Amino acid sequence: MATADHLQDFRIATYPCRVHCGQDALAKLPAEVARQGAKRVFVISGRSVATKTDLIDRIRNLLGDTFAGNFDRMGKDSPIEDVLAAADEARAANADLLIAVGAGSVIQAVRVVAIALAEKEPLVELATKYPEDGSPAISPKLMARKLPIINVVTVGTSAQNRAGSPLKSSEYGRRLEYFDPKTRPVALFWDHDALRTAPRSMVRASAAAIYWRAVMHLGFTKVTRLTEFNRRQVYEIMDSVIRSLDEEDDIGARVDLCIATFLQNREVDDGSFRAAHWVMRFNYAFSAGIFNLHEHVSQAEGNSVLVGTALRRLGYRDPQEIANMARILGVWTDKDPIEEAPFRAADYLEKVFADLGLPTRVGQLGLPKSSVDGIMANALNNFNSDPKQEFKKEPELLREILLEAW
Repeated sequence: MATADHLQDFRIATYPCRVHCGQDALAKLPAEVARQGAKRVFVISGRSVATKTDLIDRIRNLLGDTFAGNFDRMGKDSPIEDVLAAADEARAANADLLIAVGAGSVIQAVRVVAIALAEKEPLVELATKYPEDGSPAISPKLMARKLPIINVVTVGTSAQNRAGSPLKSSEYGRRLEYFDPKTRPVALFWDHDALRTAPRSMVRASAAAIYWRAVMHLGFTKVTRLTEFNRRQVYEIMDSVIRSLDEEDDIGARVDLCIATFLQNREVDDGSFRAAHWVMRFNYAFSAGIFNLHEHVSQAEGNSVLVGTALRRLGYRDPQEIANMARILGVWTDKDPIEEAPFRAADYLEKVFADLGLPTRVGQLGLPKSSVDGIMANALNNFNSDPKQEFKKEPELLREILLEAW
């Protein structure tokens, strides 16, 4: 029988963050800026927000004389070159508060802009180090005081209130990762009109990615009651969101997506243990290997093309965790053979993603099989999903599973 043990030893950390949600929530922006005592506000966005929406003009009008300038060229996946350019312009503007306007790439980039403005060492020296001998990662202590950050969110994203940020770097041939709790936002804005600016395709992709993570997090056997409640609630919200994306007025789904990602992020602060079953670890590492190598592939697509095969091939390694997942999905009960749980969950999730218009096989992405070696290299060095470097002990099996997903 699949069950979960409720842990009684845990730690909870809370961080101050004010959330403003609703029609014209941005009207509260000047008050939040004043709360921080800021006089020189610098705004950072991508080109689409700057050229296809009125958000920058709205913010400029709301802030008046405290609007010190803006950088509107932040690229996809937060290129380090764009981050450094934004930091230079914010420094020249004598900024004392940063506002990120957009989704994941912009929001995570602004955190590193704050780091670049405050710390003395070059950014590459401040990134997390991963020793080749497999010892724990070394995250430099970034002690300098950081400028306060406010995030104006255009689509629900897990980046919105976290402390870590990856940057894309072609020069160094790998992602550069940064972690600094002082870069958490002091305020979030889920303004309805701002959320409506995101194309439906972007909302759908973000929802699919958050739904995937919500489902993977259902695979647990040890958990605090607070975390269990959180995970079940996030799954229920996301299950509702993906069924509401085609509504003519989908603002409810867009707001719920913000709420679900906010709760998902809070889980770590509430004393949870990360879901670490093999299916999630393989899926996370190899999907990242795909979308980091092929820029046209979204995170949601990277997840959707692998999850079914990962469940069928690796689900047996964590039978209780996957059975718990399948039970909450409604496709397995304690009366059923436990070995059927991974296959039932795989069939169910592939149908969900197909109904969302997402591919369920790697080959549907149009990728050449010549990219397998590059995907493998990226995945086998994904320390977030494989901190003990277990993947490197059986690379041929993992390559076989990747090819089976093609």
